[in-house]
Amino acid sequence: MSTRDFEILYKEARLNLEPSSPSSVIELRAAPQGSFGRRSSSIRPSNPADDEKAYRTKNLATASSIFYRKHHNSPRGILWRVLENDTVLSLRAADVSRQQTDANAPFILHLRFPVAIRTSCIGFADPEEQDVLCIYVVDHSNQLYAITLRPDHFKKRSATDGGNLGEACKIYSPPGFGFKHPHRLVVVNPEQLIVTMHDGGILKFDRNRDHDGDGTLWRETIYNVAGWGQSLRGLVPFQRVQTVRHDKVNMELTAATSTAITSMGLETSFLFSICLDHRMRVWDVRTGQILYTGDIVNAKRDPQEVGKWMVEPAQSNLIHIVEGARGQCVVVTYSPVGAGEFKFWKVKANDQGSIHVADCFPESALVPASPSSIEVWTLADFVVSQQAEGPELWTMWKNNTTYRVQKLQIHPRSTTNPFGDGWKGVSVDNNTPSAQTSGASDPVDSTEKWLELIFYPGRFSKSTLETALAMYEKGLGTYKETSPRTGRGIAEAICSVLGSTTTLDRSSLGGMDYDQFRGTSETQWMRFWRLLLELDKQRGEALSLVLDSQDGMIWVACADCVAAVRQCSDLDRIYHNLRSPEKKNEDVAALVTAGLGFFESFSDSMSQLSNAALRAELYEELAQSDEDRMQQFFDKAGFWRQVTEEDCSQVVETLGQNFRIVTPRLYEDLFDLITSSSDANSQELREPFTGLGRKVVVRAVQETVELHWQILFSQLLLLVHMEFEDLDSEDEALHTRFDVGAVYRRLVDALRRLDHLKWMATTELSIPTSKAGRSSAGSFSGSTATTKRAGEETYSITALEGVTGHLFGLPESNNMPLLSSITDLVLDLCAPSSSTVLHTWLLQCWLLKQDRADLALELNAFAEQDPFSTYIQGRVFLALKDYDTAAFYFKKASIGLGISTSHAERHSVGLLDDTEWNLLNSGLHNYYAHIVNLYDRQRASSYVIEFARLALQFVHAGVPDAAVIKTEILSRLFTAATAISHFDVAHTALLSMGDDEALQKAYLRRLLERMCESGQNTELIALPFSGLQTKVDDMLLDKCKSTRDVINGVPYHQILYAWRISHNDYRGGAAILLDRLQKLRLTGEGDNVSGAVGGDDALDTQVTRQYLLLINALSCVSPREAYILEDVPATAEADQRASEAQVNNLEKNIHALALRLEKDVDTKEEDQALLERMGQFTASAARHHEEVKELPPRRFLTLVDLRKQYQQELDRIVAIQNNQFGFTAEDDFMEGII
Repeated sequence: MSTRDFEILYKEARLNLEPSSPSSVIELRAAPQGSFGRRSSSIRPSNPADDEKAYRTKNLATASSIFYRKHHNSPRGILWRVLENDTVLSLRAADVSRQQTDANAPFILHLRFPVAIRTSCIGFADPEEQDVLCIYVVDHSNQLYAITLRPDHFKKRSATDGGNLGEACKIYSPPGFGFKHPHRLVVVNPEQLIVTMHDGGILKFDRNRDHDGDGTLWRETIYNVAGWGQSLRGLVPFQRVQTVRHDKVNMELTAATSTAITSMGLETSFLFSICLDHRMRVWDVRTGQILYTGDIVNAKRDPQEVGKWMVEPAQSNLIHIVEGARGQCVVVTYSPVGAGEFKFWKVKANDQGSIHVADCFPESALVPASPSSIEVWTLADFVVSQQAEGPELWTMWKNNTTYRVQKLQIHPRSTTNPFGDGWKGVSVDNNTPSAQTSGASDPVDSTEKWLELIFYPGRFSKSTLETALAMYEKGLGTYKETSPRTGRGIAEAICSVLGSTTTLDRSSLGGMDYDQFRGTSETQWMRFWRLLLELDKQRGEALSLVLDSQDGMIWVACADCVAAVRQCSDLDRIYHNLRSPEKKNEDVAALVTAGLGFFESFSDSMSQLSNAALRAELYEELAQSDEDRMQQFFDKAGFWRQVTEEDCSQVVETLGQNFRIVTPRLYEDLFDLITSSSDANSQELREPFTGLGRKVVVRAVQETVELHWQILFSQLLLLVHMEFEDLDSEDEALHTRFDVGAVYRRLVDALRRLDHLKWMATTELSIPTSKAGRSSAGSFSGSTATTKRAGEETYSITALEGVTGHLFGLPESNNMPLLSSITDLVLDLCAPSSSTVLHTWLLQCWLLKQDRADLALELNAFAEQDPFSTYIQGRVFLALKDYDTAAFYFKKASIGLGISTSHAERHSVGLLDDTEWNLLNSGLHNYYAHIVNLYDRQRASSYVIEFARLALQFVHAGVPDAAVIKTEILSRLFTAATAISHFDVAHTALLSMGDDEALQKAYLRRLLERMCESGQNTELIALPFSGLQTKVDDMLLDKCKSTRDVINGVPYHQILYAWRISHNDYRGGAAILLDRLQKLRLTGEGDNVSGAVGGDDALDTQVTRQYLLLINALSCVSPREAYILEDVPATAEADQRASEAQVNNLEKNIHALALRLEKDVDTKEEDQALLERMGQFTASAARHHEEVKELPPRRFLTLVDLRKQYQQELDRIVAIQNNQFGFTAEDDFMEGII
């Protein structure tokens, strides 16, 4: 295409309009439920479109624009779109910035109509006295809707009242539409509307405030071009009036197709209309009179050539008004006839209704220049803004789905050449990168490369990807309309479908044919890529050009996106105008041209080697001089092997012989171009950016980073090439003219920051809506995704927006237009000396909070070397469960974070709470205790032990609360050691807890239980338990007493037996064996002859073995001490009654003796004392009886008794084996009965 060489001064940033989450879209019915039919519902299913027609219907708007309110600011801008066969009017907030006190407006409202609406009959109003948005719509059934929305409708879900507008929507059927057809709707004010008709007349609607009485919402007034007579003649069928067929209606040439309204500060309003007969008519809205009629370009034409000067009825953007002083304005009209022409009119009016219209430039004709001299371009829309120099004309040209935006500065004071500045162009954001083919030596997998290209943030919407995949599956014949993809992401679905088309076969030589597999896979990916591009082209079809006169911003509203126009930076202007640079920038342009041309000659493999060499320069710590680093980079890149003489000659041709124009001043000029001269980013924000504003900044950063990287990387390669190039003389070398190493170092530093920003601007992650604050969510927050947990909604956000989004906004001292303020902000972000410091540790903290440690790991290359950054790297590896590496970083950071200092600022995005912050820089004991806590959360017990030991080394008497800290660390040490069966460590920690006996006792019980349950009996016996042996014995004894099943479970009796034997307590060991023997006999183990070991010796049973152990234990003590006490079952109740009787008899005798002594006068004192002692003895006996009556009786059991019992047990077993059973009296009685 032969394009015209317009100077590029502006760029655009294209943004997706996909909702942040499905729940952010609120469906509202504009009519009662019954008006929609049975099949309609308030919320339509969100199934993806499976063909192009359904895709266009559901996602692409047929009309779209932005309405800016004049009197209220929250929200001020409203983006409206018409969707789904003109039955849905979508509304959302479109503000770039907001006041600090204003709440976000995250919701998107879908107003659903029962009948398709007329896209040319949609109007908005902003009442001054009330903070509401008034919407007026006429549908194809000629119903007039008046809808009133409050700001809360965009901010609170509760304000939508369950999907019904209720009293907020008024429907009116105008009688005037019964015999006239509406064409355009104009809102004069919230109380007054005008609808232009097909016959050239207008229908004025005045709101009837008393409509409750007569039932009429509007009062209608009809005005015609030539009075009622001509209007009535127009209704007669046989009257021959020239008409134009449009939308099934014959429209007369006096019909208005484009309108504009203004009051010019007067009491009345004036309607300016462009009619089909190529004339402009000015109506007095108050009286309905036509005050002016004239050709829209002030041309003298032949009355017979009506068809030559006819305007198409579809043209709706032919007039705009620039307000001036009271009673004055400038009207700009455009004639689409022929090559097209603009005309500027100066209009003056007064309160009496008179008006004067004059041509501002009668001697000059402004014919706009199309973007191409070959292809057919149509001027689709234009806007006019008022600047200090004069009106500024913005035009939008269309060629199918492609568009271009241009600007022309008008100089009204210039009488000779008011249009002499020439048209300035806007660089359109439609340069989709071409896919590179994969080779066998590629370091990145082909699938990964394609996914990175397709899922680049902001490139394709989710609906586009889903529709393209459905169409691709239809082409394969594998698409199932009802097949759900629940739980599977779109990326996984694409890989699955495309992967199913390729198989790995064997080659003719018998090996795996990887080349054929790679080629087939690339072919399928390329097909899917082209399908995506074809669908995406339709999204970028421009529908309107919008001016935000308050912020000075230009917008392009497209079918499924919006584009924000911003000013180019100085480097942007040089790059986009390399063929015709400004005089002052010719040398810099030559340097940029030489670098880009030199890099373009590189092959793919050479580019990969150069990038790999650069990565080492950016992130490896090299203790070398700049010259040595350049030499190393030159050797690693090795591009000199493939650079041809022709490539070198092109560089010389551009830069001169021996690169004569390359000077240090030239490089200073280049670095100045990437440095922002504004300090706006370091100031307090007056108005923070909204979700839309942050998206504009992120998109602009993506573009700027790509451009700066391309230029600076090529300059690095060019600098190295020029330094090592063989010149005619050594004296002509670059290093003899200036410090080449310093330039090289500055280029590397700038590239390092750009690489960091590129990662942040292109790395996207999904955040659950419930987890993210509303401040970061909004109607422009990005594409949706699905998490693993069913039903949880997420929204996608780039790392740049997530971490630095709160810094985006308008600073206090900034009075520049928004299109230049955004450029300054972006340029400062990308500058090497930016006022916005990119703290890698802060970004890693944020990613860790979002459970994305995998992404945080990728940032380690950018990490600083200070102690806290090193600590955060340890947190990253800890989250990835790489405990060894995490321990390395934690130990490395201990030197800095263990020193006692104060934190002036505590920023960790919530990763560290106040308690954790207090443990840092407050001594090594607190630091290591904090690390112990981190590992304890991960259940990494071995590392808890390691760092707990380190922490204990630094707990000394001089530490505040040393005892508490020591106890806490010992507690964690004991718990961790017990968990991984490091019982010797747990034992040591237990012995160190002597200050807290209760805690020590509880942990001792836990240690014993853990060791016994894990079978570590030998280790338990081997531990000394200094000072705790009695407690160990008591705890094991309690376990033995509470054990009922001595066959299965933990063998507490054997453990206690071994413990007592190891401590030479043989009688104690025998006593616990006796307890186990009794429990074995109660369970009947003595009769379990079949349970003999090996099954050979019938006398070897559990009971007999227990007797042998018991006899051996008592045999180890002296004969005089070879006894134990045995509990006798309390079965003899007579003994207990006898004991009670004895006590009672004793009490009776003492009482009788006391009575006798009282009667005896000669009672001696000795007898009285004896009586008292006997009473005390009786009371003591009674108490003792009460204490011991619940205890079972005990008896001595000697070694002889045990041997006797053992022999009896053997005899009993032999008798059983010989079937010798004793019979009782009961058995004899039963035998007699039989």
